[in-house]
Amino acid sequence: MIHEHLAWRSALEIAALVRDKQLSPVEITAALLARIEALDPRLNAFCLVTADAARAAAREAEIAVMKREPLGALHGVPLSLKDVLYTRGLRTTGGSRLFADLVPEEDTVAVGRLKAAGAIILGKTNTSEFGHKALTDSPLFGVTRNPWDLERTPGGSSGGAAAAVASGLGPVALGTDGGGSVRIPASFCGLVGMKPSFGRVPQTPGFPGWDHVGTTGPLARSVRDAAVVLDVIAGGDDRDRTSLPREAGSYLAACDDDVRGLHVAWTPDLGYAAVEDRVLDICGNAAAEFETLGCHVEVVNPGWENPEEAFSTILAAQFYAAWADELPAREADMDASLVRFIRRGGAVTARDYLGAMAKVSAYWQEVHVFLARFDLLLTPTAAVAPFALGAGVPREIAGRQVSRLGWMPFTYPFNLTGQPAASVPAGWTDDGVPVGLQIVGRRHADRTVLAAAAAFEAACPWRDRRPVQ
Repeated sequence: MIHEHLAWRSALEIAALVRDKQLSPVEITAALLARIEALDPRLNAFCLVTADAARAAAREAEIAVMKREPLGALHGVPLSLKDVLYTRGLRTTGGSRLFADLVPEEDTVAVGRLKAAGAIILGKTNTSEFGHKALTDSPLFGVTRNPWDLERTPGGSSGGAAAAVASGLGPVALGTDGGGSVRIPASFCGLVGMKPSFGRVPQTPGFPGWDHVGTTGPLARSVRDAAVVLDVIAGGDDRDRTSLPREAGSYLAACDDDVRGLHVAWTPDLGYAAVEDRVLDICGNAAAEFETLGCHVEVVNPGWENPEEAFSTILAAQFYAAWADELPAREADMDASLVRFIRRGGAVTARDYLGAMAKVSAYWQEVHVFLARFDLLLTPTAAVAPFALGAGVPREIAGRQVSRLGWMPFTYPFNLTGQPAASVPAGWTDDGVPVGLQIVGRRHADRTVLAAAAAFEAACPWRDRRPVQ
């Protein structure tokens, strides 16, 4: 395979080798572009490959090294960006025909910070239209495939980003998560996916619809690569008044924090979810590993009500406010599931919306009281293993009928509460597809989540397990 020896280098390794003049940014960029050209036609992970711009940026990065200029944490590291992230000078469509020709005049804050840290942009990755569903197919660019099994979904909506990283088409990628859109594809593709605390990463400018729940986070093959990306993109920006000030200390350094003595709760179902037996077995074994790490692990039923109705009501109303003016004139150009979601939002009254927000506040109070006892909560990331493309989402799990979101019951609750949460590889099924474990922290405890994820990675390493290309 083309440049196999370079394809699986971590972001931290690349940055260190570039800084020490042992690896040229031009060389690593060329290797990854060649690999994208060879592999992506089967995956459809990328919707835009910016080869010329990437080569030019790599040459500039190499000149900076030779001139001994100050170098950022990701200097010379090639990576990709989900196609909902505004990127100055690059077509950014949101996976929608409505914006097929949009070329933003400014970067979203996280993208600008990656560039300032020396990262080299390889291109944009595929997403569902405006990220509205946890699958990855769009009216503009079609279906993305899971590198572990090309007939299965990589999840979504950051599925293009996940498929790229899992296939060695860049060490890290930037995605967005409004209901699980980083964590679910991380689970389905055998990666680390980090949803930072709400407000940890500024969200402006960008496509509307994800107020109160959306954030931006990394997908990576190692916890430390995810942490160094978060070090770069986190911190307040007054253009987003919900953004949080930068924390003291480094997220990368937090990966070395001691987790012994942490109180950890493990719930296989949150008390209401239907979950595949094989997912329960894999994630249960992973949760038990935290005992060997020195944590105190307790099996729990939190006793919370399922917040799906409140989540769906809030998002439908926000999508209606954002996109209803496009109907019916542009309806034929849009994903049918997005049109249905927008129309559902049109039936949400102001009283319904405010009532749903009040339910979220009450839900948070229950979660807050629960987490007074525990430092971390462990769950499966998804209720199912990666499923077949084109078959729709599972509506029956473990013999039970489930709602449309019933296969992803563990992710969106923590978008509602704003807590940090990461998915890490828990193991693989007998037929060779990944299953993720979700690690949820207390409010604003991103460092603890990363420390726990890094400790689990050290105990149960996954880096050398790769899909057959």
